[in-house]
Amino acid sequence: MERTSGASPGPVVEVDRLSVSYGDFLAVKELSLRIEQGELYALLGTNGAGKTSALEVIEGHRTSSSGAVRVFGRSPADRRAVRPRTGIMLQESGFSADLTVAESVRLVGRLSGRSDSVDRLLGVVDLTHKATTRVGQLSGGEKRRLDFATAVYGRPELIFLDEPTTGLDIQSRDALWAAVADLRGDGSTVILTTHYLEEAQQYADRIGLMHRGTLRSQGTVAELTRTLPATIEFSMSPGAPVPPFGAAQPTGPAYLIETFELQADLKRLLDWADLHDVALQGLSAAPTRLDDVFRAIDTDPVPTPTR
Repeated sequence: MERTSGASPGPVVEVDRLSVSYGDFLAVKELSLRIEQGELYALLGTNGAGKTSALEVIEGHRTSSSGAVRVFGRSPADRRAVRPRTGIMLQESGFSADLTVAESVRLVGRLSGRSDSVDRLLGVVDLTHKATTRVGQLSGGEKRRLDFATAVYGRPELIFLDEPTTGLDIQSRDALWAAVADLRGDGSTVILTTHYLEEAQQYADRIGLMHRGTLRSQGTVAELTRTLPATIEFSMSPGAPVPPFGAAQPTGPAYLIETFELQADLKRLLDWADLHDVALQGLSAAPTRLDDVFRAIDTDPVPTPTR
């Protein structure tokens, strides 16, 4: 299927010092980010972080209070230029309960201005057997799969996925991410919001973490997790020698080592235990995960926005 013509050089999405206010409340504070063509960018945040308000501006559904947003080099308010190249999967659909599944896909497809095969899309989301079923009779998971089908109608160049796997079983989740991988292979750019951090960790090229209206940190999973130490935990029998390199003993017999050199320090600990004939009971070594970074957001200082 051919792409819509008129692709612009530079980033697909460019946000420069975006602010969004509701009366006296500043929901988004000078947000700046760039999303490149073909990238899967996950914008995550705590509840009330401002990510929904920011995305509504990028999608063209809300005007900003200040700052600039460009999508394909154009203002998102330029719906004639931007909307035919964009697919949006919201948290809740607005489908008519009286339309059938096939009718819903066909209607949304016509509104998008793109072309596609309804049968192909229903096959992608495993709803072929529900083609003549009314939307009001679908389960929650089936409605989410229908949401996805309408969002990716015509293989849009930019796709917004807002909590795409909520309510899906594991097989449906795997099928959705396989479809996303196929779209990315065709050059689509994806912006994801999700509360399933393991999905962002597994699939996102880069992640932006928002908190209280500001973008607190941004980067690949490796870059974000390097900001916090990994941990080694263990306990020993009473009377054992003191372990090396400043192992802390926060409570009881357990020891905790925080390290930015997990492999090297774990080897040092095991060599020390072998030399002193010490049994390390309940030994565990855990690299820093995205959820650790997410939990630490509230303790980070608020950054000063810069150009």
